[in-house]
Amino acid sequence: KPSLSAQPSPVVTEGGNVTLQCDSWQQCDRFILTKEGPQKLSWILNSQYNSLTGRFQALFSVGSVNSSQRWTFQCYSNNLSVPLLWSEPSDPLELLFSGTLHKPTIKVDPGSVIASRSAVTIWCQGTLDTEICVLHKEGSPQYWGTQTPEKPENKAKFSIPSVTQQHGGQYRCYCYSSAGWSEHSDILEIVVTGIHTYKPSLLALPGPVATSGENMTLQCVSLEAYGKFILSKEDEKFSISLDSQYIHHNGHYQAMFSIGPVTPVHRGTFRCYGYYTVTPQFWSLPSDPLEIHISGLSKTLSLLSHQGHILDPGKSLTLQCCSDINYDRFALYKVGTINFTQHHHKWTQAGLSLANFTLGSVNSSTGGQYICYGAHNLSSEWSASSDTLDILISGQLPFTPFLSVKPNSTVHPGDNVTLLCWSRERVNTFILYKEEAVHQPQRLKSKFQDQHFQAEFSVSAVTPAISGSYRCYGSRNSSPFLLSYASAPVELIVSGSIGASSPPPSRPMTSAGKYQGHQCRE
Repeated sequence: KPSLSAQPSPVVTEGGNVTLQCDSWQQCDRFILTKEGPQKLSWILNSQYNSLTGRFQALFSVGSVNSSQRWTFQCYSNNLSVPLLWSEPSDPLELLFSGTLHKPTIKVDPGSVIASRSAVTIWCQGTLDTEICVLHKEGSPQYWGTQTPEKPENKAKFSIPSVTQQHGGQYRCYCYSSAGWSEHSDILEIVVTGIHTYKPSLLALPGPVATSGENMTLQCVSLEAYGKFILSKEDEKFSISLDSQYIHHNGHYQAMFSIGPVTPVHRGTFRCYGYYTVTPQFWSLPSDPLEIHISGLSKTLSLLSHQGHILDPGKSLTLQCCSDINYDRFALYKVGTINFTQHHHKWTQAGLSLANFTLGSVNSSTGGQYICYGAHNLSSEWSASSDTLDILISGQLPFTPFLSVKPNSTVHPGDNVTLLCWSRERVNTFILYKEEAVHQPQRLKSKFQDQHFQAEFSVSAVTPAISGSYRCYGSRNSSPFLLSYASAPVELIVSGSIGASSPPPSRPMTSAGKYQGHQCRE
């Protein structure tokens, strides 16, 4: 049977003309167009071969059309050798008018963002005297269906059992009654997800627990060059769209969604999608779900590493989270991952509640920033996070920097001293680390000078507290937590102090190096 379509669309204006195209793969001599209904009409045209489409066709100009009646057409093909033998009729085509009667409402179930190959139902509701409702996808030369409304709500049901790429787009519905055509409905946009198989990743920065009243940032990132990213919250009519930005140092595309001030309504599951700007109704697979928790509690935790901040591969690492608030459970989170890495029940020591998180033998994937949280058993609310704790893995870049001291390694209290770290290999950041120190290593951006990369760590008016053994490392922007091999150690001595060559006693520190009133212990 032939196909019948309106060019460019079956939506027409009052009193206007419309071109109807009847075409077929089968060779034929002519096409017959018929108008159905009380006022039957027919037109006959010889067929013409369209070399671009490989089909036989005829273009019928019909007019002037008006909304006082229905304009429903079918077409047939025919050969002159058997003039009384017609083909099967095409599917009927109804011309659609945006009239003056009350416009229908259009809704979709379960929602307008639909996973590929899932089912969706579009509902069109007209007035009580509505006889038919017609669904049309914008830009299509044919409408998508005609349905009689179901009583008593007068809703017409359009079912799509398995959504595909062709179903993405904008829809309107039109209703007809004995009084004429209604206005068209508002636009309903259907988005199909899973069309692009490269799914992005969604991360919370710095972690998945946000404090009430503050802002949080959700990062959607992908190696695929999507033009835009969409952030959505589960079970809500909620989405934010942002242009993607290209990150040169790692070749990723990303969008940073700032949300806030945060309230308990932001608690829940988030996902993000990517799409190309030329096809905004076709989205990628969703990211893995990201669970966001909301905190209103004060920051009263410390996170410490008893093995230090810089570790060689194969060394065992245990992180300890503690607080002087009696939390019942703790969670450890690695920044840049999706969910909490571990949950541990607490144990109590010297008035502190604490938990040890054993990460085992370290490797390159262990490097990163860590934070921890506490919570009470009867509450779903987590505490604010501890300060971040950097864990750096040495020996991951194939070079060894050099470390020297100016003016020399033995100085007097009040003197100025500079530790110079340098390398002929490309280095973005140098890290200076004092052995057995509790606080985080110092970092400085490198400068290229005299054919090598270098950084100068300067200390004014030295005290005996800086005495000790120092090493330096290099890192690159692409992997800031993976370091070179350690330089040879340099011993810095502040003369005139008792035991100047030994490091001072450790004090409890946060990851930012600030004194805490309680201390995590082995």
